Amino acid sequence: MAEPVALLALAVDAVLSWPRWLYRLVGHPVGFFARLITLCARWWNEPSSPKIRRQAGGVATVLVLLLVAGGGGWALQAVLLNHAGFWAWPAIALLAAPGLAQRSLYDHVVPVAAALEAQDLPAARRAVSMIVGRDTAMLDEAGVSRAAIESLAESFCDGVAAPLFWLLMGGLPGIWLYKAINTADSLIGHREAPWGAFGWAAARSDDLLNLVPARIAGLLICICGGGGWRTLWRDAGKHASPNAGWPEAAMAGALDLRLAGPIAYDGIISEKAWIGDGRDTASAIDIRQALTIYRRACLGLWMIAAAVAWVG
Repeated sequence: MAEPVALLALAVDAVLSWPRWLYRLVGHPVGFFARLITLCARWWNEPSSPKIRRQAGGVATVLVLLLVAGGGGWALQAVLLNHAGFWAWPAIALLAAPGLAQRSLYDHVVPVAAALEAQDLPAARRAVSMIVGRDTAMLDEAGVSRAAIESLAESFCDGVAAPLFWLLMGGLPGIWLYKAINTADSLIGHREAPWGAFGWAAARSDDLLNLVPARIAGLLICICGGGGWRTLWRDAGKHASPNAGWPEAAMAGALDLRLAGPIAYDGIISEKAWIGDGRDTASAIDIRQALTIYRRACLGLWMIAAAVAWVG
């Protein structure tokens, strides 16, 4: 958008994020999408149904999200643009800001580093369990550190770069459609039962929407980390996701670490490939360095948003 909508949305998120009192009062907009997706799953993901019917139900779920998030965002933006005058773009920015997670992501990763620095491994495990889906109870210091860094890198795309990209490309409907599809991928876009065929459409839609932002995120991490290019080009494709490997490989290269590798989910080891060929003895120091790169990369996104507003 020509007006500095994205820049203001980034500023609001950086300063306020989503206040806890507001979360306790009304929840978060993403929670609404989660409830809607859960309702669709109850309707259209009957385990005894044929695969093709469950797959069609997954497609229908994506279409519902397109109508609710995209259509609702478009209608609200149109009303503001037609009737709010000068205040239209600040209002759109305020409504878009909850779709960004730059402050929230930072605030969730810092306690992991702080706990490790205090030599409180149980607290570090609890803190990292808030941001990763893997088993954390048996992780050592290096495992906790790698988990935090991997989540920071991947979520830089999902939580900041991609929402901003779609805000710049499509305004309010763009960012909220992305958040709805990304939420669906997190909840149902898995190959394991009971999702499989039902989650296929959400997973592929999320892959498509992250295609460009993930590569932008990887490039920004290498630029802001002062290196990591060789690891980025070589290892980005080793991740199971066609997109998540880009920011993760970039961070691994920038920090000279090995990330990913075998990971336990619900007691079952998933034999994931290693990304990067550096150290595997990550620590709180590496988390702090990753956070520094993350802050710089977020600043890079601010510069992109400012440039778009200036050109517009």
